[in-house]
Amino acid sequence: MAPIPWTISELLSATGGELMTGPGEGRFASVATDSRESGGDDVFVALRGRRFDAHDFAADVVGRGGRCVVIDGEKAGDLPLRQWHEQRVNCIAVADTISALGALAAYNRKRAGVAVIAITGSNGKTTTKEMAAAICRRRFSTLATPGNLNNEIGLPLTLLQLEPTHEVAVLELGMNQPGEIGRLSAICRPDIGVITNIGPAHLAGLGDLKAVATAKSELLENIKSEGSTVLNADDPYVLALQAKATTRTVLFGTQNPAQIRAGRIRQENGTIGFELILPDSSIAITLHVYGGFMTYNALAAASAAHLLGIGPEKVKTGLESFSAVKGRMAIYETVRGAYLIDDTYNANPGSMAAAISTLAGLTGKKRGILVAGDMLELGDAAARHHEEIGEIAARQGITRLYLTGEFASRVAQGARAGGMAGNNIFVGTRDDIVKDLASRLEAGDWILVKGSRSTGMEEIVARLRTGETPAEKVSH
Repeated sequence: MAPIPWTISELLSATGGELMTGPGEGRFASVATDSRESGGDDVFVALRGRRFDAHDFAADVVGRGGRCVVIDGEKAGDLPLRQWHEQRVNCIAVADTISALGALAAYNRKRAGVAVIAITGSNGKTTTKEMAAAICRRRFSTLATPGNLNNEIGLPLTLLQLEPTHEVAVLELGMNQPGEIGRLSAICRPDIGVITNIGPAHLAGLGDLKAVATAKSELLENIKSEGSTVLNADDPYVLALQAKATTRTVLFGTQNPAQIRAGRIRQENGTIGFELILPDSSIAITLHVYGGFMTYNALAAASAAHLLGIGPEKVKTGLESFSAVKGRMAIYETVRGAYLIDDTYNANPGSMAAAISTLAGLTGKKRGILVAGDMLELGDAAARHHEEIGEIAARQGITRLYLTGEFASRVAQGARAGGMAGNNIFVGTRDDIVKDLASRLEAGDWILVKGSRSTGMEEIVARLRTGETPAEKVSH
């Protein structure tokens, strides 16, 4: 199948734009924002960003046979509109093309008639989204956010991929500033809104945890009136948002007042087992992942699926089919018999502390090694949070620290304060770290590599896997 096609009248209705050139006719297969991939059957939306302006390439799209272009009205004077009119190219002018992209997505979401699950939170969004999608696919034709395309461009592009056969869309909503969750949830109008947790992420744009909670709560304002809200009962900041919910609320967690709970949790041999307790039944679940915190992601996904009427057996099958997302607690075994945990997808204080706890729980009597880069977007609290991570690592019994980045010295300071000997703390570049670590690895070592997305920590994983210490992925 293909995405739901567009007519000019639908494009104008969705965006409120003005037809500047062209016959106002035609049927278009999809919406595109990359000029390199846009062709004759696409609607090309020319976006403007801080470092690019796709209006500069609109003429190239037309030259390759493009028949419909959406532009910012103020850029009309810079484009060959007379020539386009003669070529029967439909050109629609809007006030802002990024807003228009969102409007097209909102229109598409409405006409598709799918059930939408929207997931946000400081940690676990992508994993919860993948788990929920794995469950939903057991019963429904399901679209899910690819990767972490969760911003004002990525979310609309996901919704614009809806096909006539789709029944459910599982979406991830991200943010850096107040108002973003509100804008994104207004576009996707969730039937089910999920908040996984509230932690110290994006503090540079928000200030403190209370502000993070307020920003995440914007999701609640746009859940359909007949929809449902899913909240983490074990997170006090999330639980407090129940007072703001205006729809049916379902709580998940490990104890009352959660209606959907995990009982008898156990971790062994790279799996997490628990009893999934639903309002009217229970079933044993075995997740083929590392990290006790994954239980919460599974509970959030199971809660959303339960609200869609998916039975416990399909919930079980979906969850047990899930495997770790690349860069999120993915585990590899090196040829020397050491274990490499790739958790480089992103980092904030909450996810870093959870990952360190997982590392400590996996090592047994073997060595646990943390390779850490900076946690970004923490504002004035950055130094304190990095020191706390060093202290957590020391107190969790981590054997050796490898640190790189602007705040490496603060992590080291915290580790020393927590009781770690200075000769077990290594500060240097990524190259320095790979060289020293590769020379020290022993069979049975556990190495966790983690840092914010733009710190390039995945390069360390790649080099340890394929360079000094080639590795093969552990399968479960």
